[in-house]
Amino acid sequence: MRSRASALVSVLLFVLVACTNGGASPTAGTALSAAPSTATSAAAPSAAPAALTIYGAASLKGVLDKAKTAYETANPGTTLTISTDSSATLETQIEQGAPADVFLSADTTNPKKLVDKGLAAGAAVTFAGNKLTVIVPTTNPAGIKTPADLAKSGVKVIAAGDAVPITKYSTQLVASLAGEAGYPADFAAKYTANIASKEDNVKAIVAKIELGEGDAGIVYVTDARASTKVLTIDVPATANVPATYAGVVVKASRNAAAAQAFLTWFAGPDGQAILSTFGFLPPS
Repeated sequence: MRSRASALVSVLLFVLVACTNGGASPTAGTALSAAPSTATSAAAPSAAPAALTIYGAASLKGVLDKAKTAYETANPGTTLTISTDSSATLETQIEQGAPADVFLSADTTNPKKLVDKGLAAGAAVTFAGNKLTVIVPTTNPAGIKTPADLAKSGVKVIAAGDAVPITKYSTQLVASLAGEAGYPADFAAKYTANIASKEDNVKAIVAKIELGEGDAGIVYVTDARASTKVLTIDVPATANVPATYAGVVVKASRNAAAAQAFLTWFAGPDGQAILSTFGFLPPS
């Protein structure tokens, strides 16, 4: 009997030890399963495929058309709808509730307006630079040889509206030129007096000069480069004005993660490669 009792005790001890080890097993199993989960998360894309609406400055039209193709190819399932106009017009539309996901401006002022008003998801990101130049029709009927000629009597200058970024930059350029040797002290006043029309955006300035509806206009170097129907009058490097482009993710975007992924891509090496082919400079 004592032998059978000892055997029973041994069995009970064995079961107790086995249960104790079994209780430890789920903990070990949980630790192991966490690793594959973490690895899967790290390998996952930063944003799921989405339909994005990109609002961009008129001067970015060619760039964004090419970026659309490149981004959609690299991100199957994602579609981009591109809308371009004056940065000021687009900023106003976003304020009024236009369904944009990303706003790419020809300046830093308009994105900052959205940031300051709490309408942007995060800070503005600079992504490109530009310079200014003077364009004339290929026939150059006014015989313009230097920017100083923009102040000559009878010259029809095509400009843009006061809120359009190119106007801010051109105003700075005209003031800078007034201090250059060979330019009259009243150059700025005479230039302003020669403005024959104010267009909605920089592309409209180019279109009017191409059609010969004006004698000259100040535009971005990239816009002049994109047209085969205008001639370029170089601006003195000492007077030229740098233009800085910046973008933001719109806070009201329904696809904020995908929108941020696009802005990061556009401001990164892939976007920079496309921008450079159109003559844009790296952001300063």
